[in-house]
Amino acid sequence: MLVHVKAFVAGFVSTLLFHQGLLQLLYVGGAFPRAAWSLAPVPPLGVPAVISLAFWGGLWGVVLWLIVRKHVGARRWGWAALWGALLPSAVALFLVMPVKGMQVAGGFDPKLIVGALLLNAVWGLGVVLLMRLTGHR
Repeated sequence: MLVHVKAFVAGFVSTLLFHQGLLQLLYVGGAFPRAAWSLAPVPPLGVPAVISLAFWGGLWGVVLWLIVRKHVGARRWGWAALWGALLPSAVALFLVMPVKGMQVAGGFDPKLIVGALLLNAVWGLGVVLLMRLTGHR
């Protein structure tokens, strides 16, 4: 059970550091239209968007850790980048966006899709790094 809590915290923190850090770099470089660490309230609870995102990142961190934990070395890092990119991105693009009244995958905007995959791959690597720093090798 403790490993699941650590994976949640790793996913939460990875969202704040790695996912949002890269998002800010992409924004500053003109490759993404919005800045990171948004404090805009998100319904239904009105929590800041970045906290809502980090919460979901924590839940995804548990899922990701369950997938990659049995792999070691470069294989773990590769699976973390791959599944980190694919799973949360697919859910966001094909489920969350339509539920929120947006076009599926943003109308299949390549910039949005590549951005999501890149941000979530970096997030996945961050989860593995943080789990490693907590002693889970």
